[in-house]
Amino acid sequence: MARLTVAKTYKMYIGGKFTRTESGRSIAIKNLQGEVAAHVCHASRKDFRGAVECARGAFSTWSDCTGYLRGQILYRMAEMLEGRRDEFASAIQTMQKMTIAAARKEVDASVDCLVQFAGWTDKFQQVLGCANPVAGAYYNFTTPQAQGVVAVIAPHTPSLLGLVALLGAPLCAGNTVIVVGSDVNPIPAAILGEVCQTSDIPSGVINIVTGVQSELYEHIATHRQVAGIYSAALAKKDRVEIEQGAADSMKRVRFSTLDGDDWFDGSITASPWNIEPFVEMKTIWHPSAC
Repeated sequence: MARLTVAKTYKMYIGGKFTRTESGRSIAIKNLQGEVAAHVCHASRKDFRGAVECARGAFSTWSDCTGYLRGQILYRMAEMLEGRRDEFASAIQTMQKMTIAAARKEVDASVDCLVQFAGWTDKFQQVLGCANPVAGAYYNFTTPQAQGVVAVIAPHTPSLLGLVALLGAPLCAGNTVIVVGSDVNPIPAAILGEVCQTSDIPSGVINIVTGVQSELYEHIATHRQVAGIYSAALAKKDRVEIEQGAADSMKRVRFSTLDGDDWFDGSITASPWNIEPFVEMKTIWHPSAC
């Protein structure tokens, strides 16, 4: 009698802990051969609300870290991702028809993207900020500061690189993040939670939920503790729903236009101009010597 493989059930990663959904629901993820490769939690509105509370509670800890320390932690995250290179490559191939070499190329690009964002944590301030010339005996400086909680809606493809590129920008600036994994292939997002657990990321800074993205759009857009939304490759009707819901609380909404090989270009994905939508500008006046 042939042995049946026990498919792994991936939990969500919320508040630094692995947790099941309060609804008790799960989704079977089938591979290209139609076989059940894994199960993931089917997040509810309550799960998302809990993730927002954890992210909000961790915001001051993360945003108050020095840029240097945030860079060290993101670099550690890249190290742990590199260490699970084959596992991520296999996860990418679950729902995408590609060679193992192409899957590893995506993992490598994801690691490189994290390393580049780690390098920007203590440098983007000089690019986005400035010293302003004013008429008077004052020094006038404009400096960027983190917004708060940012919801990241992961694209379906590239399932890992797209997620990492969208996650890195707000995280680099000192925001805390809630990731909604891809509907089509949520396994890379689920494994990324295991990477976060061993990467010195403070609890609540990165929160990952899985399920049906469209069920959460309204809650993401209307939740007043969410300061920004970052997504890619959404249908027009979904973009309209998010924009209309976000208008009431004046959220920052950013839809990435990256496509194809652009995802693999680090100068585009890890650009400081992708960080800029997720910061607020603070202007400081200080008397100068007469």
